[in-house]
Amino acid sequence: MNITFSLSVHTLALVSSNSQGLSTNLIVTLGVLILALVSFVFEWLPVDLTAIIVAIVLMIFGIVTPEEGIAGFGNSATITVMAMFILSAGITRTGAIQVVRDWLLNWGGKSTTQQILILGLVVGPISAFINNTAVVAIFIPIIEDWCKKQGVSVSKLLMPLSFVSILGGTLTLIGTSTNILASGLSQKLGYGEFKLFQFTQLGIFIFLIGLIYLAFWAPRILPNRKQPNTGSIGGDYGLKDYVTEVVVTPRSTLIGQTLRQSEIQRKFDIDVLEIIRNGSHFPQPIADKVVNTGDILIVRGSREDLLNIKEEKGLEILPDVKFNQEWWEQELNTGQEKIGEVLILSNSRLIGSTLKDLRFRQRYNATVLAIRRGQEFLRERLGKVPLKFGDLLLVQGPKQSFLGLQTTRELLVIEQKTVENLRSDKAIISVGICLAVIIVSALNITPIMVSALAGVVLMVLTGCLKPGEIYGAVRWDVIFLLAGLIPLGTAMENSGATELIAKPLLLIGSHLSGYWILLFFYIATSVLTSILSNNAAVLLMVPLGIQVATVLAINPLSVMFAVTFAASNSFMTPIGYQTNTMIYGPGGYRFTDFVRLGTPLSLIMAAITPILIIGIYGL
Repeated sequence: MNITFSLSVHTLALVSSNSQGLSTNLIVTLGVLILALVSFVFEWLPVDLTAIIVAIVLMIFGIVTPEEGIAGFGNSATITVMAMFILSAGITRTGAIQVVRDWLLNWGGKSTTQQILILGLVVGPISAFINNTAVVAIFIPIIEDWCKKQGVSVSKLLMPLSFVSILGGTLTLIGTSTNILASGLSQKLGYGEFKLFQFTQLGIFIFLIGLIYLAFWAPRILPNRKQPNTGSIGGDYGLKDYVTEVVVTPRSTLIGQTLRQSEIQRKFDIDVLEIIRNGSHFPQPIADKVVNTGDILIVRGSREDLLNIKEEKGLEILPDVKFNQEWWEQELNTGQEKIGEVLILSNSRLIGSTLKDLRFRQRYNATVLAIRRGQEFLRERLGKVPLKFGDLLLVQGPKQSFLGLQTTRELLVIEQKTVENLRSDKAIISVGICLAVIIVSALNITPIMVSALAGVVLMVLTGCLKPGEIYGAVRWDVIFLLAGLIPLGTAMENSGATELIAKPLLLIGSHLSGYWILLFFYIATSVLTSILSNNAAVLLMVPLGIQVATVLAINPLSVMFAVTFAASNSFMTPIGYQTNTMIYGPGGYRFTDFVRLGTPLSLIMAAITPILIIGIYGL
């Protein structure tokens, strides 16, 4: 670790080449790279669309050939990631992970420290073999249910859930798409693919250190942001001033019209949730229900819109003294009606669209009362709000509609799925298929891509997945991101951009010990991951790391592992990793909560990981 590296002849040659000037291809490549990074940071376009535009521009300028430009779609890493998404869906759809729920409830214990330890020991190993976004999606409602039974704030456990799933993903090659992508880059650059358990020894140390930190520090750092749901979830959204009763007076222009004909929901941004007539309740769908004198409408809308509709349509707002939070939740949870929370998933086709564009009420026969986006609550003009990954929707509608929402691939209902919605009789088969994929790959009988694709076919043939479900299981944004950015890596090599960027790193690295070089790459990758994405960070940093390692005679594998682990272990922000975004709303967290718990963990990992890499794999 105290070994330093003198400036090599190769390094001097690289530095002297600066005088030769920059080629057109190099300038274009650097320009495309900078614009792509800026687009990622400011979210001008979805990241997958930005990546595809990058590939197209590089092909137009001739920096990569058309074959190189589309090579990302046929890259072994891209295909393997796609196959692993489908295998994870097979496990999820058969309810194989649900069996841990009762065990978790029985053995979780009363102290938060013990609960986090048990949670980590359950979720970590699962995340090593199943995509961690799928794992977190399954465990969010399990944790909600667990917290409700234990009387624990969900804020105490959801962030540890995300973090242990991230740490568990570093245990094997197939734990995250980041690991698979790094393996593909390693093969492309001539160092061979990573084996399934090649960095498991390192991963185990990292996982245990992270779990111990979370178990003893998270209970002290994380506040009680959100109490377990005890039946009054609407109070969290501050809807007291947005849900109320209005009475249809004899002078109302609504009398004799249906709600659809009156167009009040379109003109006034008003949602009519229920009609009460002579004590009888008429729940959704009520668009074609004719309004009569004396009808009481339970509506969601701003005070301004309610006053406007009062004057124009001849309605009376019932006195506020009659209204309270518990009353309206009881009113809307009676009989066949209910209120619940629904999470927008990362692969949802709803992302970027508004509720109005989606015709959400007509499609799902349910009404969105409010939207929670992190600590921000949206309660007005909901029909015009573009939906984002991680948004938490407060939804009201018939109980039958929630059964439909449970089965959609676009949304996650924050409650336990019923057994009827899962193919539990296929659970053992799905687990067996995944174990076969792992064993065949571990024994080097076939490459992981081949065994994973074979596993996908078996999932369909055995009925664990229906043929149509495999397309919805894939996170196409990740696939297109990989396919679009892989040509950028080729362009950087072809144009000399990688070599140019590596020059100052070589000058700095020539005076540093191996530990500090690995630490530099770890920190640089962590920063890029926090502002871009884990996959983008790996695509940029692995080629640079190999370039520097080759010239300075460092083990390239050690540098690649430092980059891979840094990209996977992103804890400092809710946007640095998909699972952090998923639990942001359900946990009621603030941005600073991630900073307070995630920053020390990131610093510990940055300091320890290079030491472990050197001790296990050498320099």
